[in-house]
Parts: sequence; structure tokens; C-alpha cells
Amino acid sequence: MFSGRGSVQLARVFGIRIGASPSWFVVLFVMIYSFSGFFDSVLDVSNSVAYLVTVAAVLLFFVSLALHELGHALVARRNGIEVLGIDLWIFGGLAKLSRDSETPGEEFRIAAAGPAVTALIALICLGGVAATSHLGEAVDSYTHGDSTTPLLALLSWLGIVNLWLLAFNLLPGFPLDGGRIARAAIWRATGDRHRATRAAGRIGQGLAYLLMGFGLYLALGGGDPFAGIWLLILGWFISSGARGAIAASAFSDRIDGVTAADVMDAEPVAVPGTTTALAAQDEFFLRYRLPWFPVTDAAGRVLGLLRAELVDGALASGRPTLPVDDLLDAAADGDAHVARDTPLESLLSSEALRRLGALVVVDADGRLCGLVTLDHVRRALAAGLELRP
Repeated sequence: MFSGRGSVQLARVFGIRIGASPSWFVVLFVMIYSFSGFFDSVLDVSNSVAYLVTVAAVLLFFVSLALHELGHALVARRNGIEVLGIDLWIFGGLAKLSRDSETPGEEFRIAAAGPAVTALIALICLGGVAATSHLGEAVDSYTHGDSTTPLLALLSWLGIVNLWLLAFNLLPGFPLDGGRIARAAIWRATGDRHRATRAAGRIGQGLAYLLMGFGLYLALGGGDPFAGIWLLILGWFISSGARGAIAASAFSDRIDGVTAADVMDAEPVAVPGTTTALAAQDEFFLRYRLPWFPVTDAAGRVLGLLRAELVDGALASGRPTLPVDDLLDAAADGDAHVARDTPLESLLSSEALRRLGALVVVDADGRLCGLVTLDHVRRALAAGLELRP
């Protein structure tokens, strides 16, 4: 749903970093405090045992949130999108992806993956309860506070909470998963991603106002001020996310059609692959003072990136006449290449551009066409902002 900053790593699953923002730790303790009374009332055990069950339930709930986001992340990775990590924070979690979806089908698959995982968790928990032939008892313990066993209380609470989470997350308002699914459907019907984003965003704003209205009612006299304040804050964040999506979509419309070829330097400095390490240092690094240069063969095809440290290493090891094409690691530089028709919007989310400061633009045959830098992208964005009414 939403993101936090400055997260602390909790785990790494399938190579994906899972972290938590400071706000998550606050919510963790608030939830443990809030639900300790519930588990104490439904369990005929000592206070310490009831507290341990509460801690286990809340931790498992956050595990289920992480699994929900992991579902998004793994499906995104399967669709060729790099996963930058998962963060848990005050209102759930966020799978951070390197780019937005490029097709309605891709958007639907990624958006639906999280709710599918949540539904599976609820099914497993409530199925486990049903297997004991005490499903009615477990539900009664959740709704009426009837006494039950620690395992039944834990499974029934986790299953029902995940059902509530599933129902809420499937509401058709951006930036909830239901809103993303709605965006995919509208995108499929209209063929216009930006129009679909604005439509889903407006639904999200309407949903946010309903939540805030109900929250205000609860806070001012509806009998549950704490829930009312929580809904007010949640509604505000949904409204902010939806409003941001609408604004971003409007801006994307203005830069739609702008590609790497439109903003690149069409005459970049490149190092021929046959250049020696000593000549590369004298004629390129000492002259232009850049951290790296693209290396090309006789046909102009890009062989890789020549970094200053590679040249320094060759000279330090007594190999000044070594051709620079022998210093390259082409596999390590694969993300430094973009096609001429790469949209400006994709460049904005490029981790490689942020890391390297520039990207090599190539044609369909891998020949060097130009170089696009962060400064080029910033100037293009500034031009797009000037076009705003």
C-alpha cells in the first residue's frame, strides 16, 4: 500500500530484502497492547500465557503482511521487473519495484498476487480450525469473547483478521490492490494507462472521504474514538496516495512520447576497444575527468563500460599495453544499456541511471547512439513542468 523511509532490514527471502520503518515498531507494540485484552478474555490461562499468544498473533499477522507483499514481488520478478525490496510500515507494506507495469495483464497479475496470498493464509488458518470441528466455537470466541484454547484463538484471530484485510484491500480504489485491479480493467477497456490511473485514483479519493467521514463519526460520538482516529488517518493516507497517482498520471501525459533518443547526447565520447590502458588514461580519463566511458568495437557496437579503476589496476599491475576490451566485464554492464525508444518515464525509475549517473543508448544491433545522463532527464522533466497549465 504505502511506503516508509529509513527501514531496518528484518530478513531476506528469495534474495529480496524485507525491512521495517520505525513506524512499524510503534504499530507492533500498539497492536500487542490493544489485543492483549482480547486474548486474555477468550483464553482460560494465565496472563503471561495470554500475553505470549498475543505477541505470537501480532507477529504472525505482520508475517502475513510480508507474505502478501512477497506475492506481489515474486510475480513482478516473474514478469521481468526488478524488485528493490519490501518495507513494512504503519499502514501495511510495500513491494518496491524498479518500474511500473507496461501492460494491463502485467498490472493485474502483480496486483492480484498479494490478495491471493492473503486469501490463502486465511483459508489455511480457518481450514486448520475447521479440521478440529470447532469452527463455530472459534468464530464465537472472536465475535463474542467465548473461551477457547490458545491454538484455536490464534488461528481463528489470524484467519479472520486476514479476511478483513483481504476485503479492505480489494476495495476498488487506488492505491489499494483493488484499485490497481480496477486500473488494469479500465486500462484494458480503454487502452489508456493514464486515463485508467486517474479513474482508479478518483475512486480511491471517494473511498478515502467515506473512511474519513465514518472515522469522524466514531471519533466524535460513535462510541469508539480510537477506531475513528485510526480511520481518519488511514483515509488521509489513501487520499494522499490517490491524489499523488492522479497528479503523476497527468504529468506522465505531458511527457508521453519523449524517449531516450529525444534527450540523449548524440555525440558521446567512446573508447575504441583496441586502445591500450595507458592511452585510455592519457587520452580519456585525464582529459575528460569522467568516471567511465563506453567501449566500442570497429562496427560501433558497445562492448561494455571502461571504469577508471580498471585502467588504474592494469597500470598498477604493469600491463600498460593491454587493450581495454580485455578489461571489461560485459555481464556486469548489461543494465547500463537502453534502447533509443525507451520512454522518459522508464528512465525516471532506472536504478542503473541513479547508480551510474548516465546510460548508454544503443540501437537494435547494439551500436552506440548516444548517452543519456541524469542532467538530461532533469532538463526534460523541467520542460514538461513548464507545459503544465
